[in-house]
Amino acid sequence: EKEKFAGGDYTTTVEAYISAAGRAIQGATSHHLGQNFSKMFDITFESPQTGEKEFVYQNSWGITTRTIGVLVMVHGDNNGLVLPPRVACLQVVIVPCGITNNLKDEDRNALYNECELYEKELKEAGVRVKADLRENYSPGWKYNHWELKGVPIRVEVGPRDMKNSQYVAVRRDNLEKLTMKKSGLKDDIPALLETIQTAMFAKAKNEMTERVKVVTKFEDFLDGLENKCLLQAPFCGVEACEDQIKELSKKDSDLEPGAPSMGAKSLCIPFTQPAQVVDNDKCIRPGCCNKPLFYTMFGRSY
Repeated sequence: EKEKFAGGDYTTTVEAYISAAGRAIQGATSHHLGQNFSKMFDITFESPQTGEKEFVYQNSWGITTRTIGVLVMVHGDNNGLVLPPRVACLQVVIVPCGITNNLKDEDRNALYNECELYEKELKEAGVRVKADLRENYSPGWKYNHWELKGVPIRVEVGPRDMKNSQYVAVRRDNLEKLTMKKSGLKDDIPALLETIQTAMFAKAKNEMTERVKVVTKFEDFLDGLENKCLLQAPFCGVEACEDQIKELSKKDSDLEPGAPSMGAKSLCIPFTQPAQVVDNDKCIRPGCCNKPLFYTMFGRSY
């Protein structure tokens, strides 16, 4: 009830999980408002069955820019952003390398032309790509720059790569370097982007799945919180009981330096219950005499 939209009949939610902090964050919500607001504002329709005026049923839903922040927190690392290919504004950046003072002007120009050719071919394959041909920055500086921005793939091309008709692709998600043939560029890069997309989703999903635990004892509840888990536990649904759970779980709850102490709160009642509530089950709060109604997901949250 505490998480329900004020004045609505019920609310459904999608909860995201930030593994680095062990906290949940509400990703998107849908609120069924029933007829509560239509009665207040006199919003009616004519029933095709009876011909009489009836108050409309309404809902309210939204997914907001907070999802961008969640994406940054879920996938980012110490080098900066890590963007899933499907939402990245720039999917591939091409960086010429191996440029030294001894490199002849014609070889330098040939390398730049090669990078532009790569860019053209990838654009034709539907890839969002940019060739970084700025001469006032070193290749190392460019590597760091584009890693910070989270571009999924960095393509490195040098004079030796040109001779061997190859290039080096560096994945942003795991920094793996792959030497690939130029002849397969149009097929290999789009395929690698899909591989990265799948791997990033699987990693984030596994991090959450491994941290969702079912508990029936409060000591296990507290241990799970300290291990950055989301906990599904039998709960009576009484608001005062939840307030006490939050207070009892505040101890030693600093997950980040300087972060305020935070107890566990109810996040949602899962549609798919982990178990059936039976007669001898007890509410997760110590001393609660109310019969649990369902398993509720608890956790620390933003």
